[in-house]
Amino acid sequence: MAAGDRLLEHLLRRAGFGASSDELAAYSRLSYAQAVDRLINYDILPDTVDANLGKPGFLGTTSRGAFSPNTVADDARQRWLFRMVHSDRPLQEKMTLFWHNYFATGISKVAGLLKGENATRVMASKASEDALKQRGQIELFRDNALGSLRDLLVAVAQDPAMLIWLDGDSNTKTKPQENFGRELMELFSRGVGYYTEDDVYAAARVFTGWNLNRPVDPADRSNSFAFIYNADKHETAAKTFSFPIYSDGGRTIPSRSASGGMQDGLDLINALATHPETARRLATKLYAFFVSETATPTPAFIDELATVYLQNGTAIKPVLQRLFSSPQFQDPAIFFTRYAWPAEFVVRALKETGWSGFSAGSALTPLINMGQELLEPPSVAGWGLGQSWFATGAMLARMNYASTLAANQKFNLATASAGARGSTRTLVDSLLSRLTIDVANDVYADLLTYAAAGVSWTGSDAQLQTKASGIVHLILGSAEYQLV
Repeated sequence: MAAGDRLLEHLLRRAGFGASSDELAAYSRLSYAQAVDRLINYDILPDTVDANLGKPGFLGTTSRGAFSPNTVADDARQRWLFRMVHSDRPLQEKMTLFWHNYFATGISKVAGLLKGENATRVMASKASEDALKQRGQIELFRDNALGSLRDLLVAVAQDPAMLIWLDGDSNTKTKPQENFGRELMELFSRGVGYYTEDDVYAAARVFTGWNLNRPVDPADRSNSFAFIYNADKHETAAKTFSFPIYSDGGRTIPSRSASGGMQDGLDLINALATHPETARRLATKLYAFFVSETATPTPAFIDELATVYLQNGTAIKPVLQRLFSSPQFQDPAIFFTRYAWPAEFVVRALKETGWSGFSAGSALTPLINMGQELLEPPSVAGWGLGQSWFATGAMLARMNYASTLAANQKFNLATASAGARGSTRTLVDSLLSRLTIDVANDVYADLLTYAAAGVSWTGSDAQLQTKASGIVHLILGSAEYQLV
């Protein structure tokens, strides 16, 4: 790619998962502002990507028996990887991944209560495909990817998987359960240092009666799993907090009848979602995810993003519109400075290298070895990010995946590189362009040395198959490629 395309490539890596050569060609016909608009206003594009599952020309899937992503966890993971590779709405998938870490929920605990296929249903089922219209948590995040945080917090508080994960199912007035109330304040909104232990107890009482409606027999498919407000289990007394709940500064949620008690939770969520500290905390997280996790943002820029959030009713779309249009995001100094999450690394490698004859199932175990099993974050705090992705074993898993993928795609790569067969240098340059990466001079020299080693270059098909695959392996396994 020409130097003028680097900003576009940066946008597609950060707001998506990189881009195939066809996608790059399509986006290259747009101005930068138009590309941002296309990514952000994805809802004008039909979401038909799942219809391509199993079709020739697309990333494959493998399954034990019939492929069933609504009921089999590994199939659900494969479908999500498929979407990351092929969706025309890459920012929607990127934000779905962001929310999956933000509201980290692990399927193992869910499976411990629901058993069997029902755990996958409440985590990842598509309601349009499920006989009982069950919508999984991942679909909730996808549906609300750029919407209002306030609305998302309400939906998450009522989400079956979250009700199990943070024990809302057992939250009653006789035994208030503190887990969700604590994480709502600590992880989902204002953050550590902005609540007291008394606030945690008050929040637990706010959400008493916010429970899960489920069959007595977890294996019974006659009913879907859904939120239910049990009025008779709600604590009706007033709840006082250390921070304002209402616009007049009032800190006490008043005593209400049991039938009206659900409003307690809505009042608390509204107060937290619209609090300036929540706005700044979310702006900081979005900055780290899309701009840089190593460079400290200026307070002025965080305040600017927070103001956009608050002025737009806690909506995420206008925040990202401002962020992607900012000098901070477009600064070349921050290109390739954020550590790629394993899912980002795997999907980008597929999009840029190719997927012919490859299965999403072949990436599941490597992803675990890299430290990220989709649907299974290690704790309510999510995955450890940044350099923590790069323990020795995890980096070895990345290099092994690079080797497997490059070898699998050697014929595809040779065909795609036919126009660069003139010299080893043109071959290296072509592949670096395909993989949208700049490398240091010493790495570039090493790639040239590898390309020329042991051959009298003729550009034959056999040489292209061997060398193109080998060069891609080295690039994918390089330190530079672990950054986006």
